Amino acid sequence: MKPSIDYISQNKAAWDTKTEFHIDSAFYDNKGFLAGKNTLNSIELDLLGDVKDKTILHLQCHFGQDSLSLARMGATVTGIDFSEKAIEKARDLNQQLNLNANFHCCELYECANYLNAPFDLVFTSYGTIGWLPDLNNWAKIITNALKPGGRFIMADFHPVVWMMDSAFSEIKYSYFNAEDIIETETGSYADKSAPIEYTTVSWNHSLSELLNALIQNGLEIALFNEYDYSPYPCFNGMEERTKGQFQIQHLGDKIPLVYALVAFKK
Repeated sequence: MKPSIDYISQNKAAWDTKTEFHIDSAFYDNKGFLAGKNTLNSIELDLLGDVKDKTILHLQCHFGQDSLSLARMGATVTGIDFSEKAIEKARDLNQQLNLNANFHCCELYECANYLNAPFDLVFTSYGTIGWLPDLNNWAKIITNALKPGGRFIMADFHPVVWMMDSAFSEIKYSYFNAEDIIETETGSYADKSAPIEYTTVSWNHSLSELLNALIQNGLEIALFNEYDYSPYPCFNGMEERTKGQFQIQHLGDKIPLVYALVAFKK
């Protein structure tokens, strides 16, 4: 779908603004991360397996906690994100921790210009593809970045989530990629009381759109899972069902909140 407005500038400004508050938020617990906490969740860790000595491209890495968690696990990691504020912080954390991750500030569709070699693994997670209007070009980038036989691993919020209003009380948006979704918000998922306001542009992507983009660009789906919980309390009205597993209180296990997949380059 071709965007009707300059979504890149709008979203970059929003993420630069949010990053300033995310860094010191309890949600991201940067103090705990610096002390050794691995910020990856069991959903993606189970799919990643042993990454020691693997080369990994992390798409839309925000300010690098997950990238650096992978580096701590022994991987050689390259992270990309379009937010200058986020990449500045990622590089700072990398230096503080004396790790060898590389970070590039670039728009996702331009990231091939910053990559030097194919990777064993491409990784992306949680709140990523909704910022992209075109999944075909996204999937093409993933395929081109992988070595033959390389793996693509993804965990993200389920498209059912993005159909709902913020209170999860009614369906507000189409399940399908039918329109630019332009929203003006205050606060952030990481700090709902943050004194900020910004406008974003996003898109909903059905599971068929996602899977077909990967398949049509030479990736073979090896595994696809759906989960009735989120590892993050990032939506309104959530409760912790068991440790590290959050559900919408009035919906319980009735809707999927997350999916994850593994695909291989043929």
